[in-house]
Amino acid sequence: MAVKIIIKRKISKEKEAELLPLLLQLRSTAIAQPGYVTGETLRKVDSYEDTLVITTWQSEDEWKAWESSQARKDIQDKIDAILEEKTEYEIYFYG
Repeated sequence: MAVKIIIKRKISKEKEAELLPLLLQLRSTAIAQPGYVTGETLRKVDSYEDTLVITTWQSEDEWKAWESSQARKDIQDKIDAILEEKTEYEIYFYG
């Protein structure tokens, strides 16, 4: 069953240029993973630093394989160090 992954980050304008290459690397690596379907990034209208990434995976197991992969962890650790706070994740099933 397909799942949507909601990823929440706070990205200040001061850190945006530093984060962009890492976020692009994370997305391009995720796209190549088995089960990845699509993703989009949204910025909150009244709070520009609030960022929401919504990705779709063919199954929860495929998402969890990506989530636990060393490649993702290495990039995500660098992102979290710049953000100075942890990225939040939520998993949703359709229906």
